[in-house]
Amino acid sequence: MSFYQLRRTQQVNVSRDRLWDFIASPRNLKEITPDYMGFDITSHDLPETMYAGLIIAYKVSPLWQIPINWMTEITHVAAPEYFVDEQRVGPYKMWHHQHFLKESEAGCLMEDIVTYQPPFGWLGGLANRWLIKPRLQDIFDYRYHAIKAKFTLDR
Repeated sequence: MSFYQLRRTQQVNVSRDRLWDFIASPRNLKEITPDYMGFDITSHDLPETMYAGLIIAYKVSPLWQIPINWMTEITHVAAPEYFVDEQRVGPYKMWHHQHFLKESEAGCLMEDIVTYQPPFGWLGGLANRWLIKPRLQDIFDYRYHAIKAKFTLDR
């Protein structure tokens, strides 16, 4: 039963408040998710800004364009410093994603820490090595470039 962790940091040359306003809106998640994920929010009447206890349902197609349901809960929010989302229903045995924003001289340092456990024991470990970890790295690479482009163009 292995747990894995992905850590990413990104310097964004905007104020922490401005970056928070963007990432704290559940509606913006699609904008920073690759199209091949087939990402669609299926929750209705989403608020403009997340809050602790918010449940968000999605359809995603992470592998081979097979759609699956994914539901996360925003479990912690300390605006504009951090929030945490945790999977309630979905492909992982466990998913815990921390988002941190720290002011820096050049704007804001954003850090993501994803701790996860694939399903299916040792088979999940093999899947992590060959499928899951590379896909997560690709998704966060895409997010890096999408956020960089957004805040370079929005200046």
